Amino acid sequence: MRILLPTGRATYELVKEAAAGIDARVVVTGEIASFLSPAQLTALLAEERYDLAIVSGMCTASFSSVEAACGVPVYLGPRHAADLGLVLPLLPEVQLSRTIPADDFLAEKRRKEAKSRIASAEHRADFLYRIRGVKIGGGSRMKVLAEITDAHRVPDLRERVEDLFSRGADIVDLGFGFDATPGQVRSVFSDLDDLDGPLSVDTQDPALIAASLSRADLVLSLQEENIPLVGSLIARAGAGAVVVPGRAGLMENVRQARESGIECLLADPLLLPAGSGLVESLGRFSGCDIPIFFGAGNVVELLDADSVGANALLAAIAAEVEAAVIFSSEHSDKTRGSVCEMRRATEMMVLARGRPYPKDLGLDLLVIKEKRRRREPPLEYSHNVQARPAPADIEYDPRGNFRIGIEGREIVAVIGDRAYRGTSWADLFSTVLAAGEVSLLDHAAYLGKELYKAEMAIHFGRSFEQDGPF
Repeated sequence: MRILLPTGRATYELVKEAAAGIDARVVVTGEIASFLSPAQLTALLAEERYDLAIVSGMCTASFSSVEAACGVPVYLGPRHAADLGLVLPLLPEVQLSRTIPADDFLAEKRRKEAKSRIASAEHRADFLYRIRGVKIGGGSRMKVLAEITDAHRVPDLRERVEDLFSRGADIVDLGFGFDATPGQVRSVFSDLDDLDGPLSVDTQDPALIAASLSRADLVLSLQEENIPLVGSLIARAGAGAVVVPGRAGLMENVRQARESGIECLLADPLLLPAGSGLVESLGRFSGCDIPIFFGAGNVVELLDADSVGANALLAAIAAEVEAAVIFSSEHSDKTRGSVCEMRRATEMMVLARGRPYPKDLGLDLLVIKEKRRRREPPLEYSHNVQARPAPADIEYDPRGNFRIGIEGREIVAVIGDRAYRGTSWADLFSTVLAAGEVSLLDHAAYLGKELYKAEMAIHFGRSFEQDGPF
């Protein structure tokens, strides 16, 4: 298979190195590879016979006319020449895209394949229990339980529950404090009765547990004091239960719960926070003869570190102890997004089965850091111009100033009585310019900076402050 690889002068060596050992011709078409024109490519393809051409993923021109004229397929390579060496060995088994850069196309292809493997594995998996149709234990995926505290005092409870399910929760847990009454608990579960997903109740108060059993599918948590009072009620309702050690000990409480007739049981040996016995508590997660409940949220909430890596590591540990359900929470600003992160982490653990490490899976939880740094060609210039401090005095644009903020997943730029909205800073900036809202170059530069900051704040789940640091 003969391949044409047009490139720029700056990236020639990178492309030549990537093509070593492959039947390919590397041709310099100008200083920058992305400036390749259809006419240039047509002329190159006419010089000899090729099976396909791969152009820079940064090219914006359409090469459909070239294909029609020459009969040679033209695909987009990666956006960065340094990634070409990862793409060429996949040919011809993988057909690239004519419209999507190869690195994005292959990453999306791997994501889709990974998702398909996860769905197929879950469909085939054996299990110990089903909670409202959701497989628990056995070979099924570790399920994510997300918590809402003081559910009886949450005004938009249905929306909160539906949001957690949409972001990856398999079970939504409704917690009730000491001020809750049986009537309030009964009302909460009655209002959510028509929802499809499994709901659990989080209280050790027997009266509140009993009040939830018309709809609750799982009870957190049972111990020696409440099992005699509500164990048989839970069994008759067909609900499951999470058992905790209490004073009698975990296995004794499990025995009592079994004797009360509860069929779906999970054991929670209680995971302690880092610095307060985390390692020691992990030792209690082996030797259980029933599925394990793993309280990862207790660790993440009490650790001042980004939740993404913490959730990934805890999910890996939970997978090693064969946990069936993993608990995640979003009680603090720093743990916002944890449910989605934990769901992704449990999916990674499915893909990691049979592998020595959970890496190169097609899915990952890399948010800030890169998996692989790119080698870009050096910049070329003849002399330096050192930047000077920006002027202290601001010249305001006579056409007005913008107030920029975030609403949901949208960037909003307000000027006068007009609000420009969008999810892409570039689209929003282009729209504002086309509307004639900006007349000064420095104002345009400032506006682009702030809009990009707002998009990054949405992407990383951070707060946004106009004129403030990111």
